[in-house]
Amino acid sequence: MQVAIIKYNAGNTQSVIYALNRLGIEPILSDNAAELAAADKVIFPGVGEASTAMKFLKERNLDVLIPTLKQPVLGICLGLQLMCTHSEENDTMGMNIFPVAVKRFAATDKVPHMGWNSLSHIHSPLLAGIAEQDYVYFVHSYYAELSNYTIAQCDYILPFAAVMKKDNFYAAQFHTEKSGLAGARILQNFISL
Repeated sequence: MQVAIIKYNAGNTQSVIYALNRLGIEPILSDNAAELAAADKVIFPGVGEASTAMKFLKERNLDVLIPTLKQPVLGICLGLQLMCTHSEENDTMGMNIFPVAVKRFAATDKVPHMGWNSLSHIHSPLLAGIAEQDYVYFVHSYYAELSNYTIAQCDYILPFAAVMKKDNFYAAQFHTEKSGLAGARILQNFISL
């Protein structure tokens, strides 16, 4: 099985590679459209700023490729946000895989949301073995609103989408690669889809 990690202007690709290595998987890191399209699974990670990341994706036509992928795709953190319609971070248009708005936590709130927080309202094979109130690791100032695509949520100031699914696309706002046993289980579930 070939697992590809999308190579773009994002900071946590090495952490995702290490997390997959711990599961016995040797992924490729690529921004090559043919390699990404041919992979069995694609992971779209992200740490960074939305408009800069989208600019990088557009320069390589990855913003066109990603929504057309047919295999399971997992977005992580900024990856989730860029898969949505629009982010308030620098007024950035996303790829509209999830027709959902990404908003900034209010300036009066403690931002970023950083650290361990629990999941609730869980319902998806991606989250098999994850219990209500299991903890995962978040670092973010922007969040996707709850929608019909939400398959798990988190409550930080307000409830927001912690995990989303639409067709073959999955996305987690938290860092699966830094979320201990729960994150490893979610990555293993994704590989097993």
